[in-house]
Amino acid sequence: MCRRSAARTLAVVLLLAASLVSGSTGATAQAGPAQAAAEVRGFVDAHSHLFSYEAFGGRLMCGRPFDPDGIEEALKDCADHHPNGELAWFENFTRTGSPTGTHDPVGWPTFADWPAHDSLTHQQAHYTWVERAWRGGLRIMVNHLVANRQLCAIYPLRRNSCDEMDTLRLQAQRARELQEHIDAEHGGPGLGWFRIVHDAAEARRTVAAGKLAVVLGVEASEPFGCRQTFGIPHCTRAQIDRGLDELYELGVRSMYVCHKYDNALCGVRFDSGTQGAIVNLGNLLSTGSFWQARTCTGAEHDNPIEPGGVLPDQLAGLLPPGVSLPLYPPAPHCNTRGLSGLGEHMVQGLMRRGMLVEIDHMSVKAADRTLDLLEAADYPGVISSHSWADPGYFGRIYALGGMITQYGHDSEHFVAEWRRTEPLRQAHQVAGYGYGLDVNGMGRLPGPRAPGAVGPVTYPFTSFDGSVRLDRQRTGERVWDVNTDGVAHYGLVPDWIEDMRLLAGPEIVQDLAAGAESYLRTWEAAAHRPAVASGR
Repeated sequence: MCRRSAARTLAVVLLLAASLVSGSTGATAQAGPAQAAAEVRGFVDAHSHLFSYEAFGGRLMCGRPFDPDGIEEALKDCADHHPNGELAWFENFTRTGSPTGTHDPVGWPTFADWPAHDSLTHQQAHYTWVERAWRGGLRIMVNHLVANRQLCAIYPLRRNSCDEMDTLRLQAQRARELQEHIDAEHGGPGLGWFRIVHDAAEARRTVAAGKLAVVLGVEASEPFGCRQTFGIPHCTRAQIDRGLDELYELGVRSMYVCHKYDNALCGVRFDSGTQGAIVNLGNLLSTGSFWQARTCTGAEHDNPIEPGGVLPDQLAGLLPPGVSLPLYPPAPHCNTRGLSGLGEHMVQGLMRRGMLVEIDHMSVKAADRTLDLLEAADYPGVISSHSWADPGYFGRIYALGGMITQYGHDSEHFVAEWRRTEPLRQAHQVAGYGYGLDVNGMGRLPGPRAPGAVGPVTYPFTSFDGSVRLDRQRTGERVWDVNTDGVAHYGLVPDWIEDMRLLAGPEIVQDLAAGAESYLRTWEAAAHRPAVASGR
């Protein structure tokens, strides 16, 4: 199906889909019909963080996606979690709401307590788990390099710089190192299944060769040092231009303008509850003020700032003497800050480079202005990658030719949102749906579904294209089952999709299998627009 007018649709190169071979990841080869198709077929994860263990000072997250010395080194707990996890207050707080608690700190080979779908500080994306997801149908992964200077400064343990650009450079290096590591396992340069790609044509060739196309993105709170203090920006347009040039050279093709805290570029969409209280404290420490909110008068709004948010004792002491969390007017809440002049310059810079503009995390005031700019330029390169934009903007995103992928919710929630938004996709002739799992992004992965009339997943099951059969995933001495563990780590994504197939039938899998093609069409069209504008 066509997803935009014929005048803006790019020709799709005919490619031969390569069949997958079996590996040692719980998947065995199964004969399937040869497929020659004009379109890429498979899943897209438009939002994940394989290398966030290097962010936030490098001591907040435990474990790595790979280690040259093997999985036993990669998958071990942080030293400060030993002997029983009692001192892991951030892990305990984000998992249970209390800073006190315990867990078994042993990772490899027993994995008694982690990884788990609700453990936010333990590695959930070892490359062998990503490999199983690829064998199960993943064709495009957008890996966001992530940085947050203020969270780095707040957390008392660190081994890396808090400078956000330094953090992004280090994670880009780690991505290349993982690619080289996998290449070495498969016989040499270029032979591995994990390939960092720089344009949509390269991504198509990669998928056609039976490999995983990895796109680099950036989700940073103060890109290029663009923080603000009491409304005064700490960056210039020249700084933004140099920063965009550097990130483009590093391979970045998708980017946020702001994230979590107001910066010199735009205001943010709020967090709610206790997490909102913590992030609001970070906004105070970063900018000199708490979030500024008003009662919304339009249909779109930011997340509500709930009264009575509680800070853990370890963070409450960071409030200045006599200062407490503010009270806000009645909900619905809208951030008073929108897209600044510097923010408009950055959005224009992303368009000039054919990069994708990530609209999640923008306040509605900022998102509305950003969409105005994209619409004025007829620029399709916009994406909402993990359910952090007001749904009222989805029609405008689709009308431009952009893409929307849903956060990795539990199966029932994900299916419900897929159904709710189906009429909108049909109205805009959108073929394809995707997910933004946000693995290692301080958010929970899909949990196990409560027993019901439908299901459970039975093992082994066959991948969407019939190429592999997947049994329960085993790492070390631990065997995982999606029915009881949910998506404890990235390797269980195919099991999660199988669970949704049981709930919603083959139609949801067909839409997800069209997701990679949908993403590539948006990317191709975005890269084409600067050439059209300049007459090339």
